[in-house]
Amino acid sequence: MAGLDDTSAETFAHWFACLADPTRVKVLHAVAASPVPITVGALAVDVGISQPTCSHHIRKLADVGFVLLRREGTQTFVSVNDACCVGLPHAAEVVMGALAAPNGPMGIPDDVTVRAMQDDDWPVVRRIFGEGIATGMATFESKVPSRESLDRKWLKEHRWMAELDGEAVGWAALAPVSSRAAYAGVAENSVYVAESARGRGIGKALIDRQVRAADDDGLWTVQAAIFPENKGSISLHRSAGFRVVGVRDRIARLDGAWRDTVLMERRSATCC
Repeated sequence: MAGLDDTSAETFAHWFACLADPTRVKVLHAVAASPVPITVGALAVDVGISQPTCSHHIRKLADVGFVLLRREGTQTFVSVNDACCVGLPHAAEVVMGALAAPNGPMGIPDDVTVRAMQDDDWPVVRRIFGEGIATGMATFESKVPSRESLDRKWLKEHRWMAELDGEAVGWAALAPVSSRAAYAGVAENSVYVAESARGRGIGKALIDRQVRAADDDGLWTVQAAIFPENKGSISLHRSAGFRVVGVRDRIARLDGAWRDTVLMERRSATCC
C-alpha cells in the first residue's frame, strides 16, 4: 500500500483535531440529526450550552467543512455538509490502512482450484459449515442447516467449491437479500474454509471467483455481515473490494449473548 501523502495527512489531521472536543462532537451530531437546517439558538438549547459557546463550535466546524452556514436576517441556520458523511469515514479507513483494495489480482495461490458446487459436495459443504460454527465467529447459526434449506436459500449459479490437491477444502455461496424486484441485484455472501486448510489462500480464491461471477451476472451489490472479532474475514473482504458500511450494534443474540456485526458491501463497477 502506498504511503499517505503529506497533503492528505494534513487535511485529515485538521478534521480529527476539530473533533477532539466532546462538546463540538455533540454539536455536530445535533446538526446532523436535525431533519432541517437549525438555528444557532435552537442548537444551543438542544446541546445545553450557551449561544456564544455554540457559535464558537459552529465556526470551528464550518472552518473544516463539516457544516454549512446560511444567514437569514439576524439568524444563522446550520446544516451538515453531506460530503463529510462520506469523507470522514473514508479518512478514517485510509489512516487505519483499511481502504479496500482495487478489484484486481489478489495473490491467489496457484495450487487452489475453484469450481461450481455439485450435488455430491453437500456432505463436505455441511461439514465445513459445522467447523465454521464451532469457531463462534462465523455465523449466528447454532447448528448446520439442512441441505434442503441451503438449496432453497442459495442462488443456483453462485455456489463454488475450492479444491487443494484434489480435496474439497472450502465453499462460497450467494443468497438474495430480498424477494422484492428492486433488490434483484443484491446478494449476501458466505465464504467458509475447512479448519485443516485455513491460512492457505482458499478464502481469497473463493471470494475472487464469487465477486467476478456476480459482476458477470449483473449483480450490483454483494454484502456481508461479519462479527467484528472475525478480523480475518474482514481483511479478506477488504482485499476483494468490499468497504465497511457500518456496525450494527447488538443486532442479534448468539448463545444468549448480544453480538454486533460489521456490514460490508462491494458495488460492481460494471453496473453502478
